[in-house]
Amino acid sequence: MLSPADFVNLPYTSDLSEGGIAYATRSLPHTYDRMGGSKIARMRRIAAGIAVELALRRFLDRKGVSFDTLGATPFTEPDRYDVSIGGRRVDVKSFLLTSRGKIRSVLQSPSRLLEAAALVPSDQIGTERFKPNDVYLFAFLLGLVTRNRESLAKAQAAGQPVYLIHPMPRAWASPQGWHPLGELALKSERPPAISLELGGQDGERRFITREVRLPHLTRRTCGGDFYTLVYLHSDKLPEGRVGVHSPALSETHLIPPLVSEEGWGNLWVYGMKIFLAGYITKGEFRQKARRLPPGSATFQYRHTRTENFALPVRELHPLSALLDAARRWQERNTL
Repeated sequence: MLSPADFVNLPYTSDLSEGGIAYATRSLPHTYDRMGGSKIARMRRIAAGIAVELALRRFLDRKGVSFDTLGATPFTEPDRYDVSIGGRRVDVKSFLLTSRGKIRSVLQSPSRLLEAAALVPSDQIGTERFKPNDVYLFAFLLGLVTRNRESLAKAQAAGQPVYLIHPMPRAWASPQGWHPLGELALKSERPPAISLELGGQDGERRFITREVRLPHLTRRTCGGDFYTLVYLHSDKLPEGRVGVHSPALSETHLIPPLVSEEGWGNLWVYGMKIFLAGYITKGEFRQKARRLPPGSATFQYRHTRTENFALPVRELHPLSALLDAARRWQERNTL
């Protein structure tokens, strides 16, 4: 039975957000959206998950536990596994807690996490990608996010970093045919000038970015290298609409100056703490977990968006046991 003393408490640093954002911006068109909701929220979840994985790798390195990432997911391929420890594949299941009240309660009493559910989406349970002895590792990231103009302004006033992004529609980000989008033309309605980063793929499916400085009411073009355009990233919230035109699509996409699903969103996660709660083998999880229908209430979610299988966090095993087993495996397999 797990106790709060078994939790691994990791600090959160800004470079974890940077690493998470770098992956999220590239992976969006290639990841399966089982939870629904806005693209910004989805990208933020991806960024938070990668941040936890990076923190886990640092922790393992600090503890002298060897790990392998050869099977880690390229951004253009379906999920495989995050790391391999002691010869066992480890799938990190992390949950982002953003409610101030919930964050406060966990910081005051980490035992609250024992009330949470260790969740695995039902569509992953039947997969044969993992062997029964492979591992689910469950983690919680405590951090704030900005969801509207007011909270964004507060973060900026406090000198916090922001990363404003507009995910492009499917016809731009993941087109059915593989053709160049042509020379892209961009224009901003109102001053001041803004700096934009365009991210997408070229004809060889390599991820590329281009920088454009955009004075208001001045048309700027960007070369015809893009076969997909995944996102636009702005250095600040524009005061007016921003338009981007593709001659190949015969379409002009207009972005309103809003913090919204139709406009711009801030991907930055203002992380505080990461708790690595515990682990369980896939075989044991499948034996013990119960089905949790969509709409169910859990500690981390007011209601789940999809069907899961669930186990109370208190029934997980301490991470220390996994690390000890990994060290013994290393000793046996070191020549």
